[in-house]
Amino acid sequence: MVHNLCHAECVRFVKKFNLPLLVTGGGGYTKENVARCWTVETGVLLDTELPNEIPENEYIKYFAPECSLRIPNGHIENLNSKSYLSTIKMQVLENLRSIQHAPSVQMQEVPPDFYIPEFDEDEQNPDERMDQHTQDKQIQRDDEFYEGDNDNDHMDVG
Repeated sequence: MVHNLCHAECVRFVKKFNLPLLVTGGGGYTKENVARCWTVETGVLLDTELPNEIPENEYIKYFAPECSLRIPNGHIENLNSKSYLSTIKMQVLENLRSIQHAPSVQMQEVPPDFYIPEFDEDEQNPDERMDQHTQDKQIQRDDEFYEGDNDNDHMDVG
């Protein structure tokens, strides 16, 4: 089944409960497919069957070559890199850490090293660019880690 129709079927299913609905959207994929998806879902919410053809308008070139509401079924390659997904994960965890907890719910601080993404230079694609923020997070200062006698992690205490 086509992706935007799957979304619409979910909306149709929840709508059958006859409860007030607040339908919110997010980003993702391409602006053209998000627009298609929300159009189909809005039609479901309004109990309106929409034609598959997108009428002529100033944005029609964005929907070429099909110029149709329902996109053809097929395999779409996942273009998300591991570093991009790691960055998103780090941002989500940081946002969750910043959320105020509910009263009388115990919260604990999560150690900062938990948020550092795993980075393997051998897996890094040299042809793939990283944004500056991600690059900065991967820098290790020379005075931050020691080997040998200056390594505080291996000092004998006594």
